[in-house]
Amino acid sequence: MESPLQLELHDVKSSDYLYELIQTNLAKIEKRFGRATACRVVVRAPNAHHRNGAPFEVSVRIALPAGREVNVGRTPGDDERLADLTAAVNDAFKRALRQLTDETDQMQGHVKRHSLKAAE
Repeated sequence: MESPLQLELHDVKSSDYLYELIQTNLAKIEKRFGRATACRVVVRAPNAHHRNGAPFEVSVRIALPAGREVNVGRTPGDDERLADLTAAVNDAFKRALRQLTDETDQMQGHVKRHSLKAAE
């Protein structure tokens, strides 16, 4: 990666495990789609009022060569699995990988783009 990983934590304690988890997920994306030029990850813990069972919010922005970029910022609301930090981070990177796969398939012509026609 050209620039260092930017990791922003809100009400989450920094740990080597979390940093390595993010690095591992980023390496999977780089292996499949080429070298990332920048990556910013924001992890927010549930607010103090809703700590038990509430999901972590994980946002991922990855910039790749040739102007490709992936932004994952929404956390599904009622998924109890995302109350676990590891699951929330893995899910965010899984969604980023899916976005890149879909974009690549469209660029290579594997997926038809449908034009929107006005209803007559």
